[in-house]
Amino acid sequence: MKLNRFFLSILFVSITATAFAQTSSELKRNKEAIQREIDLLQRNLNETSSSKKLTLGQIRAINSKIRLMQNKISIINSEVKNLDNQIHENTNEVHSLKSQLGRLKNEYAGMVRFAQRNKNSYDKMMFIFSSDNFNQAYKRIKYFQQFGQYRKKQADYIQGTKRKIEYNIVVLDKNLKEKSHLLTEQEQEKVKLGKNKVEQSQMLNQISKQEKQFRQDIAARKRKQAEIDRAIRSAIQREIELARKQAEEEQRLAAQKALAEGRPVPVVKEKSTNNYLTASPELAKLSAGFENNRGRLPWPVGRYSIVERFGNHTEGQASYTNDGINILTEQGAAVKAVFEGDVLFVRELYGTYIVALRHGDYFTIYQNLKTVNVARGAKVETNQTLGIVASKEDGPILHFEIMRGQTKLNPEAWIAK
Repeated sequence: MKLNRFFLSILFVSITATAFAQTSSELKRNKEAIQREIDLLQRNLNETSSSKKLTLGQIRAINSKIRLMQNKISIINSEVKNLDNQIHENTNEVHSLKSQLGRLKNEYAGMVRFAQRNKNSYDKMMFIFSSDNFNQAYKRIKYFQQFGQYRKKQADYIQGTKRKIEYNIVVLDKNLKEKSHLLTEQEQEKVKLGKNKVEQSQMLNQISKQEKQFRQDIAARKRKQAEIDRAIRSAIQREIELARKQAEEEQRLAAQKALAEGRPVPVVKEKSTNNYLTASPELAKLSAGFENNRGRLPWPVGRYSIVERFGNHTEGQASYTNDGINILTEQGAAVKAVFEGDVLFVRELYGTYIVALRHGDYFTIYQNLKTVNVARGAKVETNQTLGIVASKEDGPILHFEIMRGQTKLNPEAWIAK
């Protein structure tokens, strides 16, 4: 029974250590990913800060950087909490093993004293020969054999428990050192966060001084984006109309054939926009494939940090809506298709290119490309390069959108975390 408890305690520590290692490893990966984003944002801020004019891109970058730094501190807190739990469990286990070791030593000492009292071979022989019958004599012989074996096992248990205590003490020492390192890292990150918040405050003060200019910049952005949106929606509407006319023609021919054969004319159900866009089996399959990959689509660029999210935004007294996400990446980064499909259109507007892909009744839009590698009507595969991102005063930023029919969707819900 004591042997079972011993092995169960070792198994518990092993399972706990494995679970801790898995959680710790996951937190470490997340922290490293966040740091890569912070480094990317900082490089871009260093490159764009040479301009005397404060830009919306710089404000978005510092806001994103602060958000990521807060996330990193939160992850460090989780790492410290995990270590505290592991330290607590290992400390308790060491105390338990030491108590168990004390009991094993006491039992072993009792067996040694008993053995010393009965070490005389003559006494053993007399004990055996004084048996009432053969069966009793046999049992007494087996008793002496088993007693010796049990003594050896107890000695092995004692040595095993000692080794386990030594191992746990080493793990504890390692955990305490790691915790100390994390607490130091946490303090350093808090200092960096404070400096960035000061920089953010200075930028906000500068915004108030350049309020008029910012309102003009945002108004110009709205006009440009509205023109781009009209081009995208017009292209999608043409696809819808083309699909609708094709469906109506098929219905007309089916009705004409039914009349000629004396059969009732098929009743046609009213179709929605999405039904027209997925009329063929191929398009329906493509659309279903895209939808099934919600939350798992690859990023359109290799290195990335979202500097502006989907939805409504306010800068000073000016407000605007982002129908997609703005992704900061590296200079000269390749822009790739997030899913297979067809090129709906390639358009140059305001000195950069826009590429729109169709995936059944879903569409993905890639905006702010310096060069393009595809043409209208071409088929593309997942992760195929569409072009190279352009770099403006805010840095190399890709504007990325997802639509279903004419409805804008939040890309963050579709791209892999």
